Amino acid sequence: MNQSSSILFVKNMVCPRCITAVQKIVDQLEIPIESIDLGKIELKGNSLDSNQISNLSKALLEDGFALLNDNDSQLIEQVKTSIIELVHHQDEMLKMNLSTFLSEKFKKDYKALSTLFSENENTTIEKYYIAQRIERAKELLSYGEMSIKEIAHSLHYSNVAHLSNQFKKLTGFTPSQYKDKQDSDRQNLTDVS
Repeated sequence: MNQSSSILFVKNMVCPRCITAVQKIVDQLEIPIESIDLGKIELKGNSLDSNQISNLSKALLEDGFALLNDNDSQLIEQVKTSIIELVHHQDEMLKMNLSTFLSEKFKKDYKALSTLFSENENTTIEKYYIAQRIERAKELLSYGEMSIKEIAHSLHYSNVAHLSNQFKKLTGFTPSQYKDKQDSDRQNLTDVS
């Protein structure tokens, strides 16, 4: 890990509760920070000593998180976090092509991002994005507050049939069948692939 960096990247931070959990850990360890966001901790100052890094790493692991040490892992986690934020935490979905969004956000060629992601995650960025969208659709279906058509629209599917086809391919059920099913088989966002 580059200890002169003022940002630490953390794996599996995918929701506001994760930020709260990591905040609690850094508070307990009395690590001075500027901010915590999905996937990263911005330190106050430039570095932590090896003892602080070891203690932080152990505490994070106990709660299901992990410090990311190499640049490739950090970039992959940032891509995953960006997709999760986009699908699960934004009122407005992507107004542009996903590849353009990621290329512009990370200032990298999409093909290089895609290759790195596929080699390390055993899935493509596109499949990961679809899986996150389907997981969000499952969440919205379980609330029972929106129609399938409204869910398709909110997730920027071209039509209900497109959502239904992808949904059935990943879950084995149509959205209607899933909605009628009482038991939930939703996944933890870090387990979606």
